[in-house]
Amino acid sequence: MCFTVNVNLVKEEIEERYGISFPGKYRYEPSYYYHAFGLPELPAICPGNPAEIRFLKWGLIPSWVKTDADAEEIRLKTFNARVESIESKPSFSSSFRTKRCIIPVRGFYEWQHTGRGRIPWYIYSPDDEIISLAGLFSEWIQTTTGEVFNTFTIITTGANKIMAEIHNSKKRMPAILSREDEMKWIDITLSSEGAINLLKPSPEEMLKAHTISPLVNNRNANRNTPEVIKPFNYNSSGTLF
Repeated sequence: MCFTVNVNLVKEEIEERYGISFPGKYRYEPSYYYHAFGLPELPAICPGNPAEIRFLKWGLIPSWVKTDADAEEIRLKTFNARVESIESKPSFSSSFRTKRCIIPVRGFYEWQHTGRGRIPWYIYSPDDEIISLAGLFSEWIQTTTGEVFNTFTIITTGANKIMAEIHNSKKRMPAILSREDEMKWIDITLSSEGAINLLKPSPEEMLKAHTISPLVNNRNANRNTPEVIKPFNYNSSGTLF
């Protein structure tokens, strides 16, 4: 699973990293903590000529959904899409063919099951570079108002060694794109087979991780703070690799 991310990235960082510009008016605000169940709106790199930055809300609503009630129900089940079923599952198959996107993040959070309870970890690039998560997006038109909802999901794959130790209950991780594969992923002329081949567990050297404060678990606290990603010792080394 990947439900919680750090998108503490300013506009200029994203523009420079992907070589494209934000639209004239944008609603994005950097934050150390975004959770899927908050249905946040995040910047995404989407197909185009050239590629473009769009703002998408977390929780994909397929274009074929008919009612508001169905839309609200399904989006709570589509925060993530398993790579093993994105070609065949109706919620994702159409988007996989024509609406692949990149979700830029600074890092992400995961919880490790231990004898002392669930321990939070922060996972990030060793060089503090932007991490490109592979995603899918969709455009859903509300039948009663005609309003267009642009939504996304993050693809997950099997865990590499570092993530298997951290996410030791499900052994999953977000699909992370290498720099050379980013534009390939959003190229809709790329075959389905070619796209799937980009979604393998990332090499271990691409990631670094450490345990973090229980602050990240506190729903009543301000989690948009640097404190949420600082190392915190749970009577152990607090680091992996």
